[in-house]
Amino acid sequence: MIPNIPFDTEDLQTKDNKWIHPWEELAKIGKQKRTVITGGDGVYVYDSEGNRLIDGPAGMWCVNVGHGREEIAEAIAEQARRMTYYSPWSLTNAPAAELADKIVSIAPDGFNHVFFTTGGSTAVDSALRFTMFFNNVLGRPQKKHIISRHDAYHGSTFLSSSCSGKERDKSYMDFEENFVHLLPSPNTYRRPETMSVQDFCAAKVKDLEDKILELGPDKVAAFIAEPILASGGVIMPPEGYHAKCAAVCRNHDVLYISDEVVTGFGRLGHFFASQDVFDVDADIITSAKGLTSGYQPLGAVLINERLLSRVSSEEFSNAVFSSGFTYSGHPVACTAALKNIEIMEREKLFENVRKVGPYFQERLAELLDIPIVGDVRGMGLMGCVECVISKDHKDPLVLDYEIGNRIDKHCQSLGLMVRPMINMCVMSPPLIITIEQIDELVGILRKGIEMAMDDVRQEGIWNG
Repeated sequence: MIPNIPFDTEDLQTKDNKWIHPWEELAKIGKQKRTVITGGDGVYVYDSEGNRLIDGPAGMWCVNVGHGREEIAEAIAEQARRMTYYSPWSLTNAPAAELADKIVSIAPDGFNHVFFTTGGSTAVDSALRFTMFFNNVLGRPQKKHIISRHDAYHGSTFLSSSCSGKERDKSYMDFEENFVHLLPSPNTYRRPETMSVQDFCAAKVKDLEDKILELGPDKVAAFIAEPILASGGVIMPPEGYHAKCAAVCRNHDVLYISDEVVTGFGRLGHFFASQDVFDVDADIITSAKGLTSGYQPLGAVLINERLLSRVSSEEFSNAVFSSGFTYSGHPVACTAALKNIEIMEREKLFENVRKVGPYFQERLAELLDIPIVGDVRGMGLMGCVECVISKDHKDPLVLDYEIGNRIDKHCQSLGLMVRPMINMCVMSPPLIITIEQIDELVGILRKGIEMAMDDVRQEGIWNG
């Protein structure tokens, strides 16, 4: 239980306004009154007013083993006391070596090496840089084009953000446009009304192959894809889409990068979802978030041996992958990851996801009877509720960011944190969540949506 420590919320909010947050609306600097989270325990967090809230987003897709794990905190503290940092360039450390061995042991067949980064964005950036290095070493400097999708999110470095396709994230920002290409979203919910799911899948696979052929297979380096497009709104591509896209890539000698920063480490009930859930034999897999359950920042890139073997022979003995970070393989972060994975295995958390995940999806689907709810989608412990003006026409109930924020505000007053995303509410609770806590979460979410619906109806914004 979290100790009752007094906090001055107004003072903290005033000080917080000196911090430029990610995705900050600059016109509101100095005027924000964000909820101040001061503690966490299991699936719950506590705010500075002492309110207990279900952590619906698990921080940001990442607190997989739940908050307040004493053994992770103790492992971090012990490692920090023993040896806090070392240079990863020409030395090594025990936690990084142990973690590399552990990740390889749980990775799909063919992944025998891992490259450590500082988080998801740098993992994706490193994966993309490796594809360029790979082709340069093989004497194919023109093979550099990268294909991604609208609604995808791959990070916030210049290159990873260029491969991201969330339109609202593009405002006033610059991106690489010469060799990065975004194809239409694989959002099944938004397919043409007369098109079957099977035909939509075929069309999305054709999009990819057509773009490869248009650019020239000798110029396309990689296709990068999230198994489920998480920050785009838990977008579920049609069944079979990923395996078919991977086959197209293999046929044209294009690398398939599976971005598992969100889906990795249990979110869908497996360490990695690419092969176990979507039947994809990826060339590169990126991960972060659940790797440490957010207790420390850490990312990892798994590179298939069939790639490494081609560029690691004596023929290319002068080829150095000149990429890495001061905090690559950080001993404290790697220690957190090792203890995190130990907990996942010991407590059989993935089995819990496979047990309660279907129930979570069933309960969320019940929200479709609310007039403004147009779609409910997800898998495992990932879910999204999308609000629309009309269920028939699927016009988003946008009000700029208001409807999602209104729902979040009401849910917070009732004891639930959600992640508002324009006209959507996203949930990805800790993997330890129980059936009873799922009932509590969905019950509050229903009330929050209904209260927001009443707001916009009374204000004349929505007349459904």
